[in-house]
Amino acid sequence: MIENRSWDWNTGKRVIADVKEIYSAFEEVHEFAASPDGERIAVPVVKGEDTVSIWDSGNLLDSEYERAWHLTFTPDGRLVAFVRIDDEWTVAINGTPWEETFDFVWNLQISPDGGAIAVQVKQEPKYTLAINGIPWEEAFISMRDYTLNRDGKRAAALVQVEPLAEADIFKFMEGTWSVAVDGTPWDNKYINVYAPRFSPDGNRVVAEIRTDIAEYTLAENAVPWDATFGCIWEPCYRPSGSVIVPVKVPGGWSLAEDGKVIWQGRYVQLWHQQVSPDGQRIAAVAATGYGKWTVVVDDAPWKTIFGDMVLPPKFSPDGKRIAAVVKDNNRWGIAVDGTPWPQMFDMAWDPVFSPGGDAVAAKVEQDGTYALGVNGKLLQPRFDALWDPCFSPDGQSVLVRAIADGKVIRHVVPLSEVL
Repeated sequence: MIENRSWDWNTGKRVIADVKEIYSAFEEVHEFAASPDGERIAVPVVKGEDTVSIWDSGNLLDSEYERAWHLTFTPDGRLVAFVRIDDEWTVAINGTPWEETFDFVWNLQISPDGGAIAVQVKQEPKYTLAINGIPWEEAFISMRDYTLNRDGKRAAALVQVEPLAEADIFKFMEGTWSVAVDGTPWDNKYINVYAPRFSPDGNRVVAEIRTDIAEYTLAENAVPWDATFGCIWEPCYRPSGSVIVPVKVPGGWSLAEDGKVIWQGRYVQLWHQQVSPDGQRIAAVAATGYGKWTVVVDDAPWKTIFGDMVLPPKFSPDGKRIAAVVKDNNRWGIAVDGTPWPQMFDMAWDPVFSPGGDAVAAKVEQDGTYALGVNGKLLQPRFDALWDPCFSPDGQSVLVRAIADGKVIRHVVPLSEVL
């Protein structure tokens, strides 16, 4: 969670930048990025042929690149961008590129405090991970996903450690994949590996492993569970350190903890489990039948069913309430504790709870414009662009970061005006 107590929470609206002026000053203007506190706005701009720079809140950064994209602000306010220099890619921080360059960079991850900035990199012919500009010493034949621990000081990645010739099914079944922790792979090799996760204390890594044609389990610090299942999805840790994961068992899908099935229910599908902040409650996306999607909370499904899909649920800070993006009849909406908002939309983004859990806000799209919804009511006016909302520490205001009428605005709106 981003620390926002030091932000300006005085109610009112300020203009941060004039979009029309930016468009008139450059040949091309790409996708805007807003800082978490709404005080800054940045965008890649084309100055000439193969010459791109970054405009940041009225200042054109000195560095020039062949390409720049995926602008993101860290929680501590630094501006991150993927940039290409002399046909090589790297990461620039506040306009200053890392010394190391690569064939390509992707999959940016930033630790919650902003101290660690990580990307997957390709350096022909192999792949590895770079954190704060320093790549792992060991590179691999291939690399899939990776994860950082909470403070960003450790990383775990899914890596291919053995070459595999085309159509070599025997070698494939022997296993060519493993999990590399801080650059060192586990000794064991598996047919497939998925979804690495760090324990809350950062000392353990769990990952899904495939050990046979239709046999899956989890391995923690390279030690597999005794129990195996027909299929499993991504695991996660409780704050206590136990591991929970959806598993396929006779009769359908259920939830297992440390290798033992703990839910009585059997579902057509079960995934995207989330744990409440105190670790006592579990919510997951489930299908109770074909085309019947809902949220299951502690093995009890919501009564409301959605025909298209449900996205991963979100807990309120106190763990008492749950909200999720839902889709029904090709329309998107927000459901809170099983009750959908009155309106459905062309698109909806992840809901955000206020600190006290009494208010839920979400960005929505309707007819090509964007709006902020709070507890099912839409804030006026509509916007040309809108970033995710953020509540004040006391929960009495919401920060709106948006583009409207050619202006980038920062607006702290009292909830009393919305509700």
